[in-house]
Amino acid sequence: MKQLTRSPLALAVAMALGQYCSGALAQQSNAGSAAVLATAAEAEVEQVVVTGVRSSREKSLVRKRGADSVMDVVSAEDIGKLPDKNVADAVQRVAGVNISSGSGGQGGFSENDRVSIRGTNPSLTQTTVNGHSIATGDWYVGDQTGTVGRSVSFTLLPSEIVGSVEVLKSAQADITEGGTTGNVNIVTRKPLDFKQLLTLEATAQAMYADLPRKTSPQANALLNWRNEEKTLGVLAQVFSESRKERRDGQELFLLGQGTITHPDVIAAHPDLKDVLYPSQIGSALFTQQSKRQGGLLDVQVKPVKTLTLEANAFYSHFQGTNYDTNYLANPTDLLEKGIAPTSYTVRNNTLVAATFPVTHFDPSGASPGGDQPFPGLRDVIYRPKAASMASYLDLSAKYRPTDRLQITGMLGYTRGLGETPHDYGYEAYLTNSAMSYQMHGTSGPASVSFPGVDAANFNNPANVTNGGSWSSSARVTDQERYAQIDALADTDWGHLESVKFGVRFAAHKREADGHNFGCSTDSEAACLGNPGVTLPLPQWNGETTPANYGSSLGGGSGFLSRVWTLDPAKVALWHSQYNNVDLGPNYQGNFAIEEKVSAAYAMANLAGDGWRGNVGLRVAGTRQRSLGYNFDADNHAVAETVSHNYVDVLPSANLRFDVSKDLVARLAASKTMSRPDYSALTPAVTLNNINATGTGGNTDLKPVRSYNADATLEWYYAPQSVLSAAVFYMDMPSYIAFGYSKRRYLNTAINQFDDFTITTPLNVAAKNKGIELAWQQPLWQDFGAALNYTYAHGRTADGASLVGSSANTYNAEVYYEKAGFSTRLAYSYRSAYLVGLANVAPQYAAGMGTLAISVNYKLNDHITFTLDALNLNNPTLKYYSTADRPQAFYSNGRQLFFGVKIAR
Repeated sequence: MKQLTRSPLALAVAMALGQYCSGALAQQSNAGSAAVLATAAEAEVEQVVVTGVRSSREKSLVRKRGADSVMDVVSAEDIGKLPDKNVADAVQRVAGVNISSGSGGQGGFSENDRVSIRGTNPSLTQTTVNGHSIATGDWYVGDQTGTVGRSVSFTLLPSEIVGSVEVLKSAQADITEGGTTGNVNIVTRKPLDFKQLLTLEATAQAMYADLPRKTSPQANALLNWRNEEKTLGVLAQVFSESRKERRDGQELFLLGQGTITHPDVIAAHPDLKDVLYPSQIGSALFTQQSKRQGGLLDVQVKPVKTLTLEANAFYSHFQGTNYDTNYLANPTDLLEKGIAPTSYTVRNNTLVAATFPVTHFDPSGASPGGDQPFPGLRDVIYRPKAASMASYLDLSAKYRPTDRLQITGMLGYTRGLGETPHDYGYEAYLTNSAMSYQMHGTSGPASVSFPGVDAANFNNPANVTNGGSWSSSARVTDQERYAQIDALADTDWGHLESVKFGVRFAAHKREADGHNFGCSTDSEAACLGNPGVTLPLPQWNGETTPANYGSSLGGGSGFLSRVWTLDPAKVALWHSQYNNVDLGPNYQGNFAIEEKVSAAYAMANLAGDGWRGNVGLRVAGTRQRSLGYNFDADNHAVAETVSHNYVDVLPSANLRFDVSKDLVARLAASKTMSRPDYSALTPAVTLNNINATGTGGNTDLKPVRSYNADATLEWYYAPQSVLSAAVFYMDMPSYIAFGYSKRRYLNTAINQFDDFTITTPLNVAAKNKGIELAWQQPLWQDFGAALNYTYAHGRTADGASLVGSSANTYNAEVYYEKAGFSTRLAYSYRSAYLVGLANVAPQYAAGMGTLAISVNYKLNDHITFTLDALNLNNPTLKYYSTADRPQAFYSNGRQLFFGVKIAR
């Protein structure tokens, strides 16, 4: 649609696309240019304004071209016309941006949750909203206390709240420190920016997930009002989005440093000495029923022309009831108790296939977990009402006492929450059975069988006995108070256009508080391991895995898929009867981190004939206090407090050159920093009772500091078009990697102290470098396309891969728009990358691409029908340590969103 209009916005777009006044337009990203743009806006010209997809491309390119720093922008229309359900989905199509569907050990899910820039750990990318920090939480219990604390959970950030997203890849002194590799700044919509006095928007959708074959409702609405004078505006948004998830998988737990050492096994087969083997191979079924609810409220008041006051509040709450059930072959229990395989295959020092004889269980003998070998086990974990939350209240003011001075202030509070009210774990052991397995590398799931045992009737008392159980709770709160004041003074002294300076203060606190639960009086004898004393099994009413479970994972027919399971409500009931005594705080996982940060900066905005930029210095002082618990020789919890104070001096420079009316070149250099994840700074640990592994902190970790250089070349050869190339380099002398050590902790599954292999973070030197290529333009007959490619090479000083570093990432997109109809087809791919350490072994994610489509039909000015589809190619997520040592295979299925959008 085209229209003829006279407006300041039309002038700004005309200046950008006509490319005749690039020097003035470049000042758009600087507040110091306000006087220039205000003067230009008073002029009236006739200009064609394009709306729709092409309009959003124009707006994004105008801001990208006009910025002094290396930056990409995704506009609200871009997000609205793509199948993007949260902000992570939206920014993944920017060159140099990677996303992941989980932060680490929980595996991948259908909704993307973490964002990283240029092949680095998500914790090195800082996420802000309207320039201020946002506290966050995680619904997955391992993330609540694991080492993910600095990265924001994008599950809590629906795309509906966004006006635009700025991806800043080079540093500026006026941007809050914390993003070693860059910043993602989410800009919410402002009530005084709306064209109409009253705007109403509402979207209703039905989400269909093809794996569970369930449909869930999703809805959001926006109401914006402003007066004619543009002195008062109110915006209110609400959203409620339900999802029914199912993830089919196979998980292969590897001991990492554990090898075959039992003398009876070695005596039978000497060639098996020190061979690595899988501890368990499990058919894992994860289900979740979740709801994300919340809203945003923004009030803007302009009592006088020179003063704008704003109150912006946001709340998002995610609640998911999770049930994770796993039917596992158990080679570790056999090999560690001297049961030798009757046949086997070793490849690359890994026991990739083995067959074990029948082992008999004597119920009058030793208790489960003792000397009796168990070839298989059923592991179930039920976490009802697990939740996460993010919220903030931000008060800001902008005051211009003179034409040459602007003062802005910000005062706010943000709070996040991650909570697991109940973590119920239960294990039953398979008895009187043979067991065999055959691994197939990363090509597909392993084949597993229990000859002579009907797996679907596993609950037969002749074949099963109670194993371990555990119950706990976890609650992590994250909060920050912040205040900031900035001043911008126009100077017009030669090449010094303006100066900007400011101060910021922030107090942050993150606390983890969990409790363990143990045996009730009725079950005390069994918990103490008295021979012949067992508890009744949880009630089983014939429940089995779904008929189509595992069908999309691929692999051979030996994948164990049709097995018994338990009603989660019956698991909770069993715990309420036999495992319901509060044993007190979970000292092993509880911690508190307090940080107080004071920062000040000064920045000079420079301009000359055909060039402009900024040079600045930011100084940040951090006072840090870590509280956690360790155990003394008598196994008593002892509080441990460690304090650190440090100062970072962070220079930055950005220069932009208008080589010609169509060609822009940029150079940038900076020093940046990211503070370590909160949980990485504590003595606390998170333990896995099944295979005696865990993760812990390091109170002496240094921040990640980096020396960065960027160079880009951008060719704006036609309207809505750009061809660009960029190179980047990062030298990080204090990057954070991981090592491991042996420590002794309480194993709550058996209520005894045990030796755990603990992974801990440590500082190492690392470097990251690469290139980015991007192209977009309209094509023939109302079609358009966009492509981008990123190569990143990140390594530590000893040659190890950086966490999150994919060597190759690319995005391909084709769109069509005409007469109210628009559609986009988008494909995103990232090559293999290091996820981190899982159960002590390195975990890599295999390369994977996803296909998405969005179709919109605008019936009239008020009604638009939408169809969005995610994961259309239904990729299998594959995790591994080496080609012969797979760790997990997951399938989340496809998600379809049918809906209608009503606007007034």
